[in-house]
Amino acid sequence: MLVSERRERREPEVVAGQAHGPAVVVTRRASDRLRAGHLWVYRSDAETVVPRENEQEIEAGALVTVADGRGIPLGTGIYSSASQIIVRMVSGEPGVTRPDYLDSLRERMRGALKLREELAPASVEDDSFRLVFAEADGLPGIVADRYNDLVVLQLLAQGTAQDDVRAALVEVLREGLGEAIGAIVERPDPKIRELEELAAPSPEPLYAKDGAKLTTVFTINGVKLHFDAGAGQKTGAFLDQRLNYAAAARHARGVALDICTYQGGFALHLAGSCERVTGVDVSRAALEVADRNLELNPKVKAKVDWIEADAFELLREYEATGQQFDTIVLDPPAFAKSKRAVEGAMRGYKEMNLRAMKMLKPGGTLVTCSCSHHVGREEFTAVVAAAAADARRRVQVLETRGAAPDHPEVLTLPETSYLKCLICRVG
Repeated sequence: MLVSERRERREPEVVAGQAHGPAVVVTRRASDRLRAGHLWVYRSDAETVVPRENEQEIEAGALVTVADGRGIPLGTGIYSSASQIIVRMVSGEPGVTRPDYLDSLRERMRGALKLREELAPASVEDDSFRLVFAEADGLPGIVADRYNDLVVLQLLAQGTAQDDVRAALVEVLREGLGEAIGAIVERPDPKIRELEELAAPSPEPLYAKDGAKLTTVFTINGVKLHFDAGAGQKTGAFLDQRLNYAAAARHARGVALDICTYQGGFALHLAGSCERVTGVDVSRAALEVADRNLELNPKVKAKVDWIEADAFELLREYEATGQQFDTIVLDPPAFAKSKRAVEGAMRGYKEMNLRAMKMLKPGGTLVTCSCSHHVGREEFTAVVAAAAADARRRVQVLETRGAAPDHPEVLTLPETSYLKCLICRVG
């Protein structure tokens, strides 16, 4: 099926001759981006979709050759019949076969696990990490997180949510992690599953030892947390903030407020440094888990309580009533899930930071985060600066941080540098 029937069908010789099987011909803009190291082709940049001879359309999840308008192959990618990302590149070579792709997948998986052994070796204090970070590890459409003895997989594309990929991933994970792993489960992202038109996976584990459970207690920075493979956001917890939790705890003191606490990640780390911590979230279910997590850590220094509330409404109320804090953490969900949402997101970030700055005592600590990849570091820093100017507070940046190194950033893939974290002193 053509991407646009109004576009003149162009079939460069290498593509029209089917030298490398099904193909997608892309615009110059897309080919320039791919040559610069990006790995996505957007549907709007696909000029022509060429099925195999005698076929009407390309099979969902098939491997396709990507070529520029002159017919010069740019590599091989996995095709989506539904997503706005029509192709995710998996090789710089054209005509990659499915067996070749699976062999490459196994090799890249081994490389990803080796990198984690170097960057984040498991210990009593830290037993949970991101093992595979999709495009950042050369494995588009695949995410794997480890929570103590459980591994949770997300297969995010039509070309990866397939049984041969599942089998290859389980093979390498068992080979690399051995007896440390009790179970491997697949947990789809509901929104992406809808966008990719993926069937629901089996609820049964992909691998499980006898008697293995799909719940566990995991540890990051010495703080114990519950994990349930059947509940919560993302693959479970926010492992990308792991080192930012610890950094925030180093700077925190006094009375602390953790806005958008989710299951208490920042709050429980602050509780080791502060006298009192209040965690706020709009989700009652998340706060119930946060309270269970608090019970796992009975030796924390602070008195901790939880408030179910909308973050903006509570900040307005606290500012109006003159509430003051020594430490405030702002860790909202992604405000900008698309480029069109950036303007509204910037307003949200500014309001949240402005109110927090007004509520901090002189010399207080502000930890402010954004996980919107459509808002870059410079833009986020600028909006925090604008809030500081409006609040008439002198704000010193003590640390500029991103995701933990088990979420590596790739220079040619700006989407991998999505998390921003500024730790500031507010004068």
